[in-house]
This record gives sequence, C-alpha cells and structure tokens, in this order.
Amino acid sequence: MFRFAHPELLYLLIVIPLLIAFYVVMVNKKKKAIAEFGNPELLKPLMPLLSLKRGAWKFVLIVLALFFVILGVAGPQFGSKLQQVQKQGVELMVVLDVSNSMMAQDIKPSRLEKAKMAIARMVEKLSNDKVGMIVFAGDAYVQLPITTDYSSAKLFLSNITTDVVPVQGTAIGAAIDLAAKSFTPQTETSKAIIVITDGENHQDDAVAAAHRAHEQGIAIHTIGMGLEQGAPIPEPGRPGEFMKDGSGNVVVSKLDERTLQEIAKAGEGLYIRANNTDVGLTRLLDEVNRMEKTLLEEKVYSDYAEKYQYFLLAGLFFLFVEFMVLGRKNKRFLHIHIFNKKNDEQ
Repeated sequence: MFRFAHPELLYLLIVIPLLIAFYVVMVNKKKKAIAEFGNPELLKPLMPLLSLKRGAWKFVLIVLALFFVILGVAGPQFGSKLQQVQKQGVELMVVLDVSNSMMAQDIKPSRLEKAKMAIARMVEKLSNDKVGMIVFAGDAYVQLPITTDYSSAKLFLSNITTDVVPVQGTAIGAAIDLAAKSFTPQTETSKAIIVITDGENHQDDAVAAAHRAHEQGIAIHTIGMGLEQGAPIPEPGRPGEFMKDGSGNVVVSKLDERTLQEIAKAGEGLYIRANNTDVGLTRLLDEVNRMEKTLLEEKVYSDYAEKYQYFLLAGLFFLFVEFMVLGRKNKRFLHIHIFNKKNDEQ
C-alpha cells in the first residue's frame, strides 16, 4: 500500500512542464542567434567547445532531481502492517458554567477564561480517555459529545462564551442530569463529571441531581470559580460598567462554596476552590487517573513507514551528476565522445 503524507505538495510538479517549456524556448533562441552569424555547420570549427547535447543532459538531470525532491517532500509512505490497538481509559464530562457571573474578574482574566485555559491544559494531558463538554446557564446544552478527538475538544472550547446559552441563570442540576445522559450508553467504563462554576444556583436541586448521577456509578467533582470577596459582573458590551440590581446597586457575585461542597459530597467526589494561580483541574485529573481503566475502543489500522529519504537521496544524486557534467567540452577530452555515438562533434 502506498500513499503520500502531504499530497497537496504534489501540485509543485506543475513547475516541471513549465521549466521544460522555458528550456525549449531558450534553446530555440540560442539556435537562432547562432544561425544569424551563418551556417551552423560551417561555424562548428570556430566553436569547438560548444555542446548543445551537454546542456540538454544537464537540464534533464535537473528536472529529474526536482521531480524526486518534490516527491520526497510530499512524504511517500509504504506499508500495510496491521496492528490491533486497545485503548483503556475513563469517560469525563466537563460541565462549564457560562452564566454572566462567570465574567467576574476576581480570578484573572475572568472566571470563565481562566476555566477555559485550565480545561485546555487538562485536555492536552489526556491520552486514552474520552472527554465531552456541557455548557449551562439557565439551561444546559451539549457543547461537545463524548469523544477521543482532543483537537476538536480544544476547538469547541475556544468558541465558548456567555452567549452560547441564550437563557441566563445557573441551573447546575439540569447540567448534571444532561451530563449523566451524555456518556457512552451501555458501557462499564468508569465515568466522572467535573462541574466548574461559581455555584450561584437558584433554579433547581443540584444536590439531588448529583445523587441521581452517583446512583448510576458516576463520580461528581466540583471546582469553585471565585474568591471569597467576590467581584462585580461586567455589563456585556459596555466596558467599564457593571450589572446593577433593581435598586441601582452594583451586583457582586460571590462563590457559593457550600452548594459545591454538598454536590461533591453527594457524588463522592472532590471539591476544589480555584484561585489566580491554580484552577485545580490537575489535582482532579490525578484523581481521575486513579479510577479503574476499562477498554474504550479497539482499532485495526495500517502502519505506514516513511520513505521520503530515498526520494531525496535520488534527487541529490541527480544534482551531483549534473554538477559533475560540464556545460562545455574540455580541451583535454575533445577526442573522447561520451554523449555522441558517432565521432561527429556537435
């Protein structure tokens, strides 16, 4: 089996016919220039070192070198070595609060942005585990279905803002219920939910939702985003201004640790309070890695071997030969005709 790792680079081969066309034009111009001085056959004795065939050979060698170099950089790969790969890991659902209160800046640059950066670093440390993402405010939505595609996870994560959920609020319970339903069905894989929020829940019973999830064998961990003193909530689209209540007072969002601790207790997980230096996902990942690993998927694939070096060596060989071939005849070897079959000098 054969393929190219970078097939788009094969478009560079279009340079070769362009070079050939350019060479033909230049040779014809050269012949016409010689013909202007007289009959080429009569002028041969006046130009004993001139050899059009040597120039043609040098051009052919350059074209061959270019051809093999382009094939080499395109990454030719050979092979059909079949391997079975078994991946063992756990399934993680990251439940991220995107309510307006997550824009508070007691944790820099904001609670939400700090959480996103920590999640990105956690995803980079995953190897065989599956990960999914739920976003919630007044309602909850699946942002990323459970997957091992970590590149997609980071892409979806980068697009999360407070605008992805149209209904404001903090429905932690609904988010936990949705996360519990979003794992791979009918599997014995170890599962965990990581809830990242400031904990200001006023819409449902999040502790009861954590109990329901834990009854399904799911561990619930919580991370509190916010400091004790809290911070005002920036007004969307109005820099320097903050949200106010009905009396005109600036609303200060404070971390509700008690609720998050109760959720973690109900889910037999950990509660960690974030700060400006550490969100706590690394500690949670250590806890997750201690969970029992189970078979997630089994793949059969072809293992391709890189062979670009042979093509590059061929290109270098033709360049070396082209360098060794002189464009004009050497006076010492006028009677040795390498490029002529007959003893007629060109």
